[in-house]
Amino acid sequence: MGIVRRVCAVLLTAAALLGVARLVVPATAGPDGEPPGVARQLAFLRAALDDGAGEDAQALFPEGYFFAHALYGLARVELGLRKPAGRRAGELREARWALARLESPAGTAPFDPGLTPAYGIFWQGWTNWLRGGILALQPADRRDPAEVARFAEASAAIGAAFDASGTPYLAAYPGQAWPVDSTVAVASLRLHDALLPSGAPPPDPLRPGAPSPGAPSTEVPSGAPPPPRFAGTVARWLDGVRQRLDPRTGLLPHRVDPATGAPAEVARATSQSVIQRFLVDVDPAFARAQYLAFRDRFVASPLGLGPAVREYPDGTAGPADVDSGPLVLGVSLSATVVTLGAAQSQGDAALAGALANYGDLVGLPVDTPTTRRYAFGVLPVGDAFLAWSKTARPWVADQPDPPPATVRWWWRLPLLVALLLVGALGWLPDLPFRRARHGSLPGRPVGDPRGPVAGGGAGPLP
Repeated sequence: MGIVRRVCAVLLTAAALLGVARLVVPATAGPDGEPPGVARQLAFLRAALDDGAGEDAQALFPEGYFFAHALYGLARVELGLRKPAGRRAGELREARWALARLESPAGTAPFDPGLTPAYGIFWQGWTNWLRGGILALQPADRRDPAEVARFAEASAAIGAAFDASGTPYLAAYPGQAWPVDSTVAVASLRLHDALLPSGAPPPDPLRPGAPSPGAPSTEVPSGAPPPPRFAGTVARWLDGVRQRLDPRTGLLPHRVDPATGAPAEVARATSQSVIQRFLVDVDPAFARAQYLAFRDRFVASPLGLGPAVREYPDGTAGPADVDSGPLVLGVSLSATVVTLGAAQSQGDAALAGALANYGDLVGLPVDTPTTRRYAFGVLPVGDAFLAWSKTARPWVADQPDPPPATVRWWWRLPLLVALLLVGALGWLPDLPFRRARHGSLPGRPVGDPRGPVAGGGAGPLP
């Protein structure tokens, strides 16, 4: 038994030391570096998608297949943007593969082609964002003309839908609208104007060289640069959003009335974490104010053990659902993962780094020479969200200055102490404690029948 106990003690200590390392070794690399392990994580995810992980995710929630492929493609774009232009061929190939899956019958199946724009604003916004990312990987003078035309055409359809709507929030499904979906779509319009800055509307395929029917005039004073194609659309959208904020938090609501855009549900972290990731590319000043309000109301330290993100704002309770996943002490694990990306996009390295380290501790990553998977690889779509979050940075706006930090260096101390105690548990029987036995006292040998303790004035023991 002694050998078995010592082996268990060694294993327990090794696990504790591994936990310490995962808490203190940087798990992010900021907006410019390649995050540790993400390339191997994407290698695992691609193999999992080939084995049907997208279909498995679809059985869990309505956008499972879509998100598994979209986030994989977007993370590939993010890694490619960190490389020189001549070394992006692999990332470009993989991003195109992911886009083809989104545009396939399996990718469009959950969505209604009769909506405006077709398949709804969720499908349109995320798909168009990936299209823009694929163009961003290519030098401007060597972009595929068909991809440029498709991106311009889809952006025009999204812009026209917003221009014709009386609400800033378009439907993702018939009779259902979530502000987060429209935020992604509007960010894709800003990406269009950054990648294709001519300001000219896409050509009418029936009349080459002619502006599209109904397109706004692009006439500008002689010598002046043309205005961004969707500047007016974005400005009107922001005005509508500011008029329809959640009155309890001042943030974009989680769900709205599809006809009016009026808030129908309080702001929630599963949508806010995505909104904060994209809003910085729509309007950096508005995004900073929204991010600080979100961080103040949603980021917490349950039981004093590390930062995490509540699903509902501080002081508000609510049920778990398919978006949030199970809530532990009010915390949504999915929102916590995605907030990592929002924090990094806002320059909040302190919070992003803390969330990444905490995730590496509790996420139980398993490494091989070529792959990395979290939670033993049982939920690949979770790896997709994490890889996408760790590679976050603005695509249109400049990287923001860091906000005032709310996470201090000592946030790790309680966890480090707990890990060190766990590592020491197996060795407690070997510590040099002297055990008292049947009437023995310091200064008298065990079993000494004599009365008084040496050097003491007490009488004999009973």
